Amino acid sequence: MSLIRSEPVGIRIENLGLSFGSTHVLKGVNLEIQPGEFFAFLGPSGSGKSTLLRAIAGFGPEPSGRILIGDKDIARLLPWQRNVGMVFQNYALWPHMSIRRNVAFGLEERRLAKDDIHQRVDDALDLVGLKHLAERRPSQLSGGQQQRIALARTLVVEPRVLLLDEPLSNLDANLRVQMRRELLTLQRELGLTTIFVTHDQEEANTTSERIAVLDQGVIQQVGSPVDLYDQPVNRFVASFLGTANILDGSIRHQDGQAKFISDKGLEIYLDGKDEGVASLVFRPQNARIEHEGDERRPGDMQLPGTVEEQEFLGSIVRYMVNIQGHQLLIDAIHRRGRPDFTPGTEVQVSIDTDSSVLVRS
Repeated sequence: MSLIRSEPVGIRIENLGLSFGSTHVLKGVNLEIQPGEFFAFLGPSGSGKSTLLRAIAGFGPEPSGRILIGDKDIARLLPWQRNVGMVFQNYALWPHMSIRRNVAFGLEERRLAKDDIHQRVDDALDLVGLKHLAERRPSQLSGGQQQRIALARTLVVEPRVLLLDEPLSNLDANLRVQMRRELLTLQRELGLTTIFVTHDQEEANTTSERIAVLDQGVIQQVGSPVDLYDQPVNRFVASFLGTANILDGSIRHQDGQAKFISDKGLEIYLDGKDEGVASLVFRPQNARIEHEGDERRPGDMQLPGTVEEQEFLGSIVRYMVNIQGHQLLIDAIHRRGRPDFTPGTEVQVSIDTDSSVLVRS
């Protein structure tokens, strides 16, 4: 493979703002992406993640603030002056051109020599494993093959940064899993600084070294997938990344011990927490469900409740348990032959407070 591997570059975004008319879409975004990092923008529809990606590529209104690739501010440059490559959600392949011509298009626009174009197209198609399909048209390829061709067309111009705008959203579930593995393998092979936009938490978690979670044009938190899941900084991140139980209430101290009191009066003892309004966050797997009257384990605080719903998810069974007016989700490992807790069963629930997080917003 003879495509040139340039030194990976970092990206720094400083106080970036962007508006469509009177609508402020990005609001004071500050972010630093390391050279060679596989980074994700994650958020719901309308959060600003695709707008931020397109601002880096140079599409859309001119933003305020700075976008630095390496030490060069590109925020005011035209798209083709930025040396970034972007793979779009719909792939944007020319239907009347062969695969070879699609991949060669960017090189032809740069007026490279024909021999050089031919060699680099061969190299790019080799890289994605589709050289044998070079003379076919896009309509003759599967969705996964079209996605690879769109990637080859982007890589053949040797960009310094690779931008991926939900490139897997048009694929079925099994193919998405395969393609994200291939994307990650390819990115590691090239060492190319890559930003991946998705609303799919699983895609972000399995591909990215770090993730920026966006909502309403503001970065809510940046961190590794594990850090974001285990240590969310606010309610939005906690609820958006995986399933979470969130109890609103406050921390109070009594007899030298801190306890969380929910807005419905549920009391949970904690260690060393500051007083004040807060929300307690814990994941369904960070609680244990047992029959009422089962032997209590040392150190456990047991909360009585009633099973309202039961959902079989294969490896786990998820229960909705009503505890003092709170409908909490509790996961239990499914084992063949082990009886389930059917709706209406009186149970006791133990919450692992060491795995719980208090958030203030």
